Amino acid sequence: MSNAPDVKSPETPAVTPVRVVIALFLFAPFVAMLWVGSYAKTDPAFIGIPFFYWYQMAWVLISTALTATAYVLWQRDQRARRSARPEDGGVAQ
Repeated sequence: MSNAPDVKSPETPAVTPVRVVIALFLFAPFVAMLWVGSYAKTDPAFIGIPFFYWYQMAWVLISTALTATAYVLWQRDQRARRSARPEDGGVAQ
């Protein structure tokens, strides 16, 4: 029998629902922009700008919002993980 304790490393990344949401938020703009067939058209035009152009410009704003939200969620997740670690007393390094 081994005397070594069966302890999980505190640095082991865990897949949590919050991290899955963060990954989806960061992955969505890539999918939207790489799927060219979905926006390679001129109609509907918005104030005279063809769909192809305003769709891409809209994704600049959407990507910014998604990235900012992912960052906030990541910071919140990291704070929660730090406070849950008993070995360092919840003190940030």
